[in-house]
Amino acid sequence: MSARFGYTLMTEQSGPLDLVRYATAAERIGFDFEVSSDHYSPWLTSQGHAPYAWTVLGAVAQATERVELMTYVTCPTIRYHPAVVAQKAATLQLLSEGRFTLGLGSGESLNEHVVGDGWPSVHERQDMLEEAVTIIRELHTGELVTWEGDHFRVDSARVWDVPDGGVPIALAVSGEQSVERFAPLGDHLVAVEPDAELVADWDARHPGGASRKIGQVPISWDPDRDVAIERAHEQFRWFAGGWSVNADLPTPAGFAGATQFVRPEDVAHSIACGPDLDELAASVVPFLEAGFTDVALVQIGDVAQQRFLDEAAGPLLEKVRALAG
Repeated sequence: MSARFGYTLMTEQSGPLDLVRYATAAERIGFDFEVSSDHYSPWLTSQGHAPYAWTVLGAVAQATERVELMTYVTCPTIRYHPAVVAQKAATLQLLSEGRFTLGLGSGESLNEHVVGDGWPSVHERQDMLEEAVTIIRELHTGELVTWEGDHFRVDSARVWDVPDGGVPIALAVSGEQSVERFAPLGDHLVAVEPDAELVADWDARHPGGASRKIGQVPISWDPDRDVAIERAHEQFRWFAGGWSVNADLPTPAGFAGATQFVRPEDVAHSIACGPDLDELAASVVPFLEAGFTDVALVQIGDVAQQRFLDEAAGPLLEKVRALAG
């Protein structure tokens, strides 16, 4: 399987109309797939956006023809009930004519606490995710489902418009325990770190053997490297916190406080910034070496997004494909 490269519809940094415009441009340029974040709030106030991902993806499905679509990722346990996720995923698969993959994970407090149901421990969140995936799979059969589990109830529910074969599900994992639990349940893997052991463990435990491994890499392209670094620091320094921190902070103010001592040079050390396309392309190499089959690029900042697509995205795509052989 040759590596495929995607474009990220970053809902935290762009409004809905702009996201649809970027999606169509990314398809024309030749990206293989597009992933959308599913947020109720931006990570930092400076990002300034958080439109509803599912409405955006429905519009993108109609505005595009070829490119595959994916949530990266949706939490189907607190803000959304899994029965609702099953219905909208089925609808989106039909609207996109089979181009959609449902990416699921255990979520972040930033997006889930807003409905007032608290923020469970990581163990409980994974229990909830496992149960939610089972419910979604059942509903994607198109049959009548009644369910009473430890965390969810479903009362005589049926998804009436379902695609043949349901919807492929990719599950976000972060370590051995989550791989052991979710590899048998998911079709594909999502991970934020280029961890070769994680990939090998997933393949060993996945009942279908090898499957897609989908990662994501932020970059900050700009003709002026200093501007690129400043933008990355302003809008993406939350990235430095790591998953254990990012999952539990509840508000943009919390992320601002947690990252107040992160310096621009710290961000530039972890995120490729500037006009050098070879340097930006090299960001994907750790994921390729770890065995990832799909890598989505995140261009940081709405203000530079259209220029990135017009001037840099095409040549950058050629370079990452060359690196992938």
